[in-house]
Amino acid sequence: MPSVYDEHLPRHVQVLVAGGGPVGLATAVELGRRGVDCLVVEPRTAVSRARPRCKTLNVRTMEHLRRWGLADRLRERAPLPVSWSQDVVFCTSLTGRELSRFTGVLGLAPEGDRFPETGQQAPQYVLEEVLREAVQEIAPQRLALGRKVVGVSQDDDLVSVTVEDGSGKRTVVTADYVIGCDGPRSVVRDEIGARYVGGQALRPNFGMVFESPGLWEHVAHGPAVQYWVVNAAAPALVGPLDRTDTWWAIGFGLDRETGEREARQIIDGLAGRPVEAKVLSTDPWTARMQIVDRMRRGRVFLAGDAAHLNPPFGGHGLNTGVGDAVDLGWKLAAVLAGWAGPGVLDSYESERRPVQERVIREATANMRVLSTELLVDNLEADDAAGAQARWAAGSRIQETKKAEFHSLDLVLGLRIATSPIVPASPEGREGSGWAGARLPHLFLADGRSLYDLLGDGLTLLALGPDASVTAVEKAADLRGVPLTVVRLPGPVADGYVRRLGARLVLVRPDQAVAWLGDEAPEDALALIDTVIGRARGGETAVPRSS
Repeated sequence: MPSVYDEHLPRHVQVLVAGGGPVGLATAVELGRRGVDCLVVEPRTAVSRARPRCKTLNVRTMEHLRRWGLADRLRERAPLPVSWSQDVVFCTSLTGRELSRFTGVLGLAPEGDRFPETGQQAPQYVLEEVLREAVQEIAPQRLALGRKVVGVSQDDDLVSVTVEDGSGKRTVVTADYVIGCDGPRSVVRDEIGARYVGGQALRPNFGMVFESPGLWEHVAHGPAVQYWVVNAAAPALVGPLDRTDTWWAIGFGLDRETGEREARQIIDGLAGRPVEAKVLSTDPWTARMQIVDRMRRGRVFLAGDAAHLNPPFGGHGLNTGVGDAVDLGWKLAAVLAGWAGPGVLDSYESERRPVQERVIREATANMRVLSTELLVDNLEADDAAGAQARWAAGSRIQETKKAEFHSLDLVLGLRIATSPIVPASPEGREGSGWAGARLPHLFLADGRSLYDLLGDGLTLLALGPDASVTAVEKAADLRGVPLTVVRLPGPVADGYVRRLGARLVLVRPDQAVAWLGDEAPEDALALIDTVIGRARGGETAVPRSS
């Protein structure tokens, strides 16, 4: 079909994002806040509330939302306040016996200085609506709804993207870069010749959303964000979408035909009694453990589900995609602004792939024990055999499921082990283990978060009055790199030095530690050049931006 000009689309943008789900929108927010002209192409004209999909926004995602000024807005929209419940319950049914319980789950409970934002339970559509608003509020952004990307080609200078509207009319938009956030059926992935590698689970699952007036009156276990139901009639996972009548559920081991035929029986089975209920939507799925063989070709990148898929247990999938968006977003913006070299883009896959692979491994491990694996006889019995069966089930639950609900070491502890833009630290040097890690958080005496003081470019933390910043400042100025210097006062600085083992800490825009030491290196310019991906002796190439 020949292309014609669509007056609603620009002819050229700096970055075109294919897919306006949470990852595509997060990418647009990250880029837009940094002044990048970006077009998001999304087939859906409205956010669907029929299938809530992800319900867990982890601590790291909420830290990014805080940086974007959106954390409070999202919490105001979330139907379940953090204070309402921080528990996961395992039970024979919502009205039956409790087998075990985890508290303070999924980063919902504060832990002192460890992070400035707790996690948040919210349906995916709430996040999408907040991010859509944010994209539309940022001046350079454009949100092209009711359109889809159907073709991508590139040369050394530009990417040409064919965009099709609902009537079949096609328009070619050029961009300096393209990011494929168009999900498991990604056109962009196919166009750059990338493919998923990995496998999928052998057992299907049946998701649904249902409305059940009065069900809360029968729940025997109090509020919880998840209830794992262990009974032969309905081995399932269920949780509230709000504090009134709307629930989501996953029936384990059920295919589409069985799930749709038996949906009402499943609801009664997980409730433990006949209840009034209406099925609002269904969503059959099978877990996939896959990652693409390449995340980039030239000027085209992949992020989110277009690049990797993992089982949902532990709530890591969407959050990992937001991490992709932040990583790629600041790097593209830095290159387009002219202060970073092309090497910074080469670091995207080398930094994100190990994270994505570990998340896939952890989520797959979480899937090994579901309600179906916990079924044993006598769980509802009132006699000694019942008590013994429940004790044994509870012990197994605590042993096998704790890592799923208490995973902050994974969420916050992932470290960039190998990257061309993280200078290698001498082996054995005190504090060297922090290079490539998330900057340790702390609250200042006045209650402010240290993260709120970090700049949009690089930030140099000077810990104490005798920490000299001059050499790094001069090097950054010479390269045109935006550098914010934050000098922490004595008592706070001393404690931070003991923690990090250094008096100077160079922090990237994504709050990762780029370098640390007691004094600036002898060649501070070499340090800056490494962190911004600029080859020594070469000039930074700045792509056309208009």
